[in-house]
Amino acid sequence: MCKSDIQIAQEANMEKITKIADKIGLKDDEIELYGNYKCKISLDVFNRLKDKKDGKLILVTAINPTPAGEGKSTVTVGLGQALCKMGKNAVIALREPSLGPVFGIKGGAAGGGYSQVVPMEDINLHFTGDMHAITSANNLLSAAIDNHIHQGNKLKIDERRILFKRVLDMNDRALRNIVVALGGKVNGFPREDGFMITVASEIMAILCLAKDLEDLKERMGNILVAYNLEGDPVYCKELGINGAMALLMKDAIKPNLVQTLENTPAIIHGGPFANIAHGCNSVLATKAALKLGDYAITEAGFGADLGAEKFLDIKCRAANLKPDCVVIVATVRAIKHHGGVAKGELNESNVEAVKLGIKNLEKHIENIKQYNVPIVVSINKFITDSDEELNYIKEYCKDLGVDVALTEVWEKGGEGGIELGEKVVDVMEKEKSNFTTLYDENLPIKEKVQIISEKIYGAKAVNYTKAAEKQIKEIEKLNLQNKPICVAKTQYSLSDDPSLLGKPSGFDITVKEVRVSSGAGFIVVLTGNIMTMPGLPKVPAANKMDITKDGEILGLF
Repeated sequence: MCKSDIQIAQEANMEKITKIADKIGLKDDEIELYGNYKCKISLDVFNRLKDKKDGKLILVTAINPTPAGEGKSTVTVGLGQALCKMGKNAVIALREPSLGPVFGIKGGAAGGGYSQVVPMEDINLHFTGDMHAITSANNLLSAAIDNHIHQGNKLKIDERRILFKRVLDMNDRALRNIVVALGGKVNGFPREDGFMITVASEIMAILCLAKDLEDLKERMGNILVAYNLEGDPVYCKELGINGAMALLMKDAIKPNLVQTLENTPAIIHGGPFANIAHGCNSVLATKAALKLGDYAITEAGFGADLGAEKFLDIKCRAANLKPDCVVIVATVRAIKHHGGVAKGELNESNVEAVKLGIKNLEKHIENIKQYNVPIVVSINKFITDSDEELNYIKEYCKDLGVDVALTEVWEKGGEGGIELGEKVVDVMEKEKSNFTTLYDENLPIKEKVQIISEKIYGAKAVNYTKAAEKQIKEIEKLNLQNKPICVAKTQYSLSDDPSLLGKPSGFDITVKEVRVSSGAGFIVVLTGNIMTMPGLPKVPAANKMDITKDGEILGLF
C-alpha cells in the first residue's frame, strides 16, 4: 500500500534545526527558535555576509497545470536534495502555504512523496505566524480607515472610493462583497466593502519585496488606500498607521528555516498566489539562500506564463537578481490534459494526445528563452506514464535544443533527481546566463500589457473595459505608471479563458480592472474571472481532515 504524504512526513527523521542552521554557517545568535524543528533567521546575517559572493540562482517553474497541480514544489525540493547528494551546498527557498487551499481543493502544500519539507503539519497550519501577522497588519489599516471617517474624516476620504480591502487567510466566498458599519451611529458610516484572501493582500506583496524593516515600513506608508472628495489620493502614511503595521510585522519579516525529509536546508517565507498576485517567496528568503548556499533553488507559482514571468519581471527587477538557470516542470498527465484528454482518462497511455498537448510545453520554453537564461526541462514522472509517452517528450525537447531530465523525486527523493541535478549543473557550466527583463518599466501601461500578452500568452490583442480605461488614466494622473505589471489571470491556460488549453492563438485578452499597488511597486491588471477571494469546493479538503485524541493529524495531505 502506497503511503500518503503526511504518513511519509510523520515518519521523517528530522534533525534539530540548530544542526541545520550550523550546516549552512548560521551562528547561534542569528537564529530564533520556534521549537526544535523550525526557526527564524535574523536579518543581521545580511550584514555579516554582505561581501560573500552569491551562489547560483535556479528558478523552478512549470507548464500550465491540471487542477490538481503537477508537482513543481516536489521537484524544487527534490532538486535541492539531489544537489546535496551530489556533494553540493544547496539551499531551497519556497513559499509558505495559505490556509485557503490547504482546506480547499489542494490540501497541504509542502512538496510530496519523498521530496517534502518538514515539519509538514506546522508548515501547512500556523507555522511561525507570518500569515496571521500579515492579516493583522492589513486589517489594522482597514480599521484605521473606517475609524478616521467616523472620527471626523479630516482627510475628507470619499467613502465611495476606498480601495483597500480587509483580508482573511481562508476561502470564504460569502465575504467577497459585504456591507460594514451597520447598527447605528456608534458603529460608523455604513459602506460597501469586501474581503480578499490574505495572500492577495498588498501587505503580502510588500513583505515579499521589502529589503529590510525600514523599507517594509516605508512601502506600507506608500499604499494608496483611497481618494478624497476632491479626487486626490490618500496614502496609508497620512493615517499615521504604517509604524504600527511595521510593528506587527517585526518577526514576520524574518525568513523561516526548516528542512527537507533528507535534512536539506529549506527557507520558507511569504506566499502570494501567482494567479492573483506575484507568486514568489520573499526577496529576503532568496537572498539568504544565495548567501548561505552555493546553489539556491527557488520556485515561482503555477505556470511560467504567471509565476516565472512575474519572478523575472517583478522580483528580479526589484531585487537585482539574475537567475543562472530555469527548470520547467512538465508531466505526461498535464501534457495529455492540454491535448484534450478528460481528467478521468489521464492515466491511460495516449501518445497522440501527448503530440497535441506538447505545444503548451513548447510555448513555455519559447517564453523563457526570451529572458536569455539557460533552460532544463524536468519530466516529473508518474507511475502511469508509458515509455512511449516519455520518449516522445524527451525527443521533442532535444529537437528544440533543450536539455531534458526524467525526475522521480516523489518516489525516490533526492536519488530520483540526480539526473536533473547533473543536467542543471552542466548547463550552468556550459551556458552563461545573459538575463534580461521582457520590457522597460517606463513604457506606458498599455504597451507593457501588450508586450506580456503577445510575447508570453500569444494573444492577438488586448481589450479594456471602460472601468479599466478610467483607472489607467487615474494612475497616469498620479504619475505612478512607471512600474512593472502584475497580471491576475487563470493558471489553467495561456489565455484568460481556462477552457483554451494547449497553445491557443488568435485570442484576445480582456482587462477588467487596473489598480496600482504603490507600496509593493507594481500595477495589478485583472483579466478573466479571477477572484481575489476564492471559495471552497463542493467537498473541501477540510472534510477529510481530523486529529486523534493523541494529537495525530490525519488527512492533511
